[in-house]
Amino acid sequence: MTTKAYAALLRGVNVSGHKKVPMAELRALLTELGHGDVGTYLQSGNAVFTSAVDDERELAARLEQAVEERFGFGVDVLVRDHAYLRAVADTCPFPAASLEGRQLHVTYFSEPVTSSHLASLDATRYLPEEFRLGDRALYLYLPDGIGRSKLAEALAKIPPADGVVATSRNWNTVVKLVELTRARPA
Repeated sequence: MTTKAYAALLRGVNVSGHKKVPMAELRALLTELGHGDVGTYLQSGNAVFTSAVDDERELAARLEQAVEERFGFGVDVLVRDHAYLRAVADTCPFPAASLEGRQLHVTYFSEPVTSSHLASLDATRYLPEEFRLGDRALYLYLPDGIGRSKLAEALAKIPPADGVVATSRNWNTVVKLVELTRARPA
């Protein structure tokens, strides 16, 4: 049986004491769902695993349902395979190697988002902060980090495109998820 390595990105868990999902319980849940080589990274809802299922949407839907049944609240989940995570890291339009991890972020989208969706934002107003749209991803260069970012604040106020789920990770996490999914037997 052929398996693939994946990362599951849970949106908005363990933030300020809300939607608590202990990582040990998330690992157990993924194992109960039949996945192998399960691991987690940090407390912010990053899990890695292998699966014979070759459908990211199906994997995400199953995990969303299992989280709701186990913890009693809904959580949006994005699942991405190693090849996609690697491509996102490799095609970063900013000089990632010369930046601190807190200065660069990726917002992953469940569906493609077009530049017209972000057209209402006057990007020049936020310089030196910048963003670039990628394949189901938005790259953010935030020299002072996300906590003080006016650009990130403005982007958060733009309503999501219909049915699109978004979740962000800093560059350190982006790189670590590539590494962790590569290390999983496939």
